Amino acid sequence: MEYHISRKITGSFNEALDKTKAALAKEGFGVISEIDLKGKFKEKLGVDFREYRILGACNPTLAHQAIEQEDKIGVLLPCNVLVQEHEGGQVEVTAINPMETMSAIGNANLETIANEVSQKLRAVIDQL
Repeated sequence: MEYHISRKITGSFNEALDKTKAALAKEGFGVISEIDLKGKFKEKLGVDFREYRILGACNPTLAHQAIEQEDKIGVLLPCNVLVQEHEGGQVEVTAINPMETMSAIGNANLETIANEVSQKLRAVIDQL
């Protein structure tokens, strides 16, 4: 099993970003952080970089359930979703696969929650 769920899509970077945010909302996720690495690399390093945006997505209900089962699970939250532009303008959207990351914790009570989050993130990617 892979640690991520990915899909290359057609359209511009900004269109992909908007579609991704809309698909996340449809599956009950809010975007609670957005990191623009292109901008940060330019600002901090003077480096020109491709479009590369990390969205911190959170489904409050599922996050609460996970924290109730494992108080340190917050180190793996929020669920990161990456929108990046490749050479030639192709855009790829990638979500973390919580089934892989949460399996390392060894708490069987998280399996059902991780499975639900994984299904929702896969649905996000499938909608694009």
